[in-house]
Amino acid sequence: MHRCHWASADDTLMCAYHDTEWGVPLHDDDALFEFLCLEGAQAGLSWRTVLAKRDNYRKAFHGFDIARVAAMKDRELEKLLLDPGIIRNRLKVTAARDNAIAAQKVIAESGSLDAYLWSFVDGKPLRNRWKDRSEVPASTPLSDRMSKELKKRGFRFVGTTICYSLMQATGMINDHLVGCFRHKACTTAASRHS
Repeated sequence: MHRCHWASADDTLMCAYHDTEWGVPLHDDDALFEFLCLEGAQAGLSWRTVLAKRDNYRKAFHGFDIARVAAMKDRELEKLLLDPGIIRNRLKVTAARDNAIAAQKVIAESGSLDAYLWSFVDGKPLRNRWKDRSEVPASTPLSDRMSKELKKRGFRFVGTTICYSLMQATGMINDHLVGCFRHKACTTAASRHS
């Protein structure tokens, strides 16, 4: 069975993530918000580091319930800076609340975070047909545009590379290599959700 290069067969955590989540179209607001926060937490680190701490993040940030995270008080966020189960970067921790507040505004305006984020791909996943990992970009003009728009709306830790990773992770873009067994499965899943 062939997988994308980053999901090494001897890393069960990364393989499970690759095989069941990455690239599958996601349309739940809180789940999209979770990925937005986790991709931001990854900035400067490896995804494996964040993935290993994911359960702790879910506890710390109320299951990524947007309303509950938006209502977090400064003292709660300060307490999280003592939690070794998450990445204890003050800017990243406070960005989660700021992003929840920004997400609430987007939801009020667009009806859902899902509708807003997926509007960048016109509601349908983009399907790439990369044959080699060297072809997969770190960012694109589309992720540049998403980043710029999110920043305008008050989101933080949403640079173009983070936005591209968000789109890959949540199935807005299918970047599984064509030789990967998940490429076709994610394309099929995308067709069902289009």
